[in-house]
Amino acid sequence: MESKDGLRLLPGYFDRAAQEALMEAVGAVMRAAPPFRPVMPRSGRPFSVTMTNCGDLGWVSDRSGYRYQAHHPETGRPWPSMPEAVLALWEEVADYPAPPEACLVNLYRDSARMGLHRDEDEEEFSAPVVSVSLGDTAVFRIGGLERKGPTRSVRLASGDVLVMGGTSRRFYHGIDRIQPGSSTLVAGGGRINLTLRRVTVPR
Repeated sequence: MESKDGLRLLPGYFDRAAQEALMEAVGAVMRAAPPFRPVMPRSGRPFSVTMTNCGDLGWVSDRSGYRYQAHHPETGRPWPSMPEAVLALWEEVADYPAPPEACLVNLYRDSARMGLHRDEDEEEFSAPVVSVSLGDTAVFRIGGLERKGPTRSVRLASGDVLVMGGTSRRFYHGIDRIQPGSSTLVAGGGRINLTLRRVTVPR
């Protein structure tokens, strides 16, 4: 799938062997930076996903707001480095002259979901958002520039890559649900999503 808005779906970009290798790398990230459960800034309501990060910067959410920071909110340690495979992916599909600075790792179990939102905590919007799906298939909802505009759903299977560039970089999107048991990749079931972002404007 490729649209005039810059939205590209690359199904099966990572084959099973590559997915397994990437899961090993993600496991190392999670051991160095244990997943945590963020909360909404206004309500303090916990997210249904747990998350961690790798790269120079990591995205966090707490009662102080949404932001990027250079250290884990619970351990205080710097985020671990990004796996080579995701850096190579960015080089291959991003069409952007600087490397990603943040790789958000979201873990979805059973009924976890992500409401419609836009990625807009970054300074740089000319770089795409590059997403990797691992594990159970997700029902991904994509809209447009207005929250209340029309949406459509796309199934994202394990190994799929989604690139949100151009106008689609600021489209509303979310995860309606995952389909439990649709993959055996993630131990204990569920889905892991890796989201690569450039946060600052290269200087």
